[in-house]
Amino acid sequence: MTKTFTIKDGQAPAQEQLEEVRAAAKREIQFDEDSPELSPAMFKAFRCIVTQRNRKKKNA
Repeated sequence: MTKTFTIKDGQAPAQEQLEEVRAAAKREIQFDEDSPELSPAMFKAFRCIVTQRNRKKKNA
């Protein structure tokens, strides 16, 4: 299950939110048919796309 937290500038996350994030970070990633593990080539392509996207955001 995916949870989304929206924290505005200057707002601190609640202790409960921090605990949920820490617990989620300790869990292993569960791959399945809908979200298979990326091959090394696909992972490299994904990283490249993310880097380009982040550059555009930074310059905008």
